[in-house]
Amino acid sequence: MKFQGIYTPAITPLTAEGKIDNAAFGDVLESLIDAGVHGIIIGGSTGEYYAHTTEERLALAAFAKEVIGTRVPLIVGTGAVRTEESVVYAKGAKAIKADAILVGSPPYALPTEAENAIHALTVDQAAGLPIMLYNYPGRMGVSMGREFFRTVTSASKNFVAIKESSGQTSQLHMLATEFHDIDISCGWDDQALEFFAWGARSWVCAGSNFIPREHIALYEACVIEKDFDKGRRIMSAMMPLMDFLEGGKFVQSIKHGCTVAGLKAGGVRAPLQDLEDTERRRLQAIIAELKRVVATIVGEKA
Repeated sequence: MKFQGIYTPAITPLTAEGKIDNAAFGDVLESLIDAGVHGIIIGGSTGEYYAHTTEERLALAAFAKEVIGTRVPLIVGTGAVRTEESVVYAKGAKAIKADAILVGSPPYALPTEAENAIHALTVDQAAGLPIMLYNYPGRMGVSMGREFFRTVTSASKNFVAIKESSGQTSQLHMLATEFHDIDISCGWDDQALEFFAWGARSWVCAGSNFIPREHIALYEACVIEKDFDKGRRIMSAMMPLMDFLEGGKFVQSIKHGCTVAGLKAGGVRAPLQDLEDTERRRLQAIIAELKRVVATIVGEKA
């Protein structure tokens, strides 16, 4: 499996009572497919997997597969503190015939690279599906390094891609120059242009939940058209949004963006709290300006 294009880590809409809203979730998935995203990730950080029970996660993945069918690839997240729990999600992904799984480092435990590799290989053995690794040391506490990559890629051909979310350009350079069998996917939004310049052909971007076409426009400019002047202009228009999303209320902002887009997103589960009114208004203004500028850029004649 080759990862190319825009992959959306879908939000999980909630009812007023805090329950998962399957009807609204189905609407989110349909909106993404209609917009032309290239794949959908379920059970990622943006989907608030850490706030869901095992039963909720398995049911959500099964429902997503039912809605999506074979229209776009479905990638199921396996993130968990315990390897045994990640194995449960991997087996669940295999059971519903997901296209791939997302495998990150177990949070809080701080495994060594060798221990982290054993974790990843154990999850791999449970599913036998293509794997997109997920390197996010800011949340997991450890980073995947050379020893980890050499160990897992030499043991299994299923490790085909990585969502690189360290924010370190040196990590991007290492992957691009030393591990050619791993497709690099941008996982640090304000570095998307740099990722594409270094050969990345996909972007896992939470903002594509509510402005998918604008994210697709950047991907197409850089990867399909190879027009980095156009890409820089689109990225410049996106930077205020990137800055806002890094302000400390990431999932809340993504969900409010979905509300602005006409989707029913609901709130967030504790310990997170919703945006303040001033934050909502500021985000709405940023989105409106971004869409206006990108539409002008995309609409220009070559």
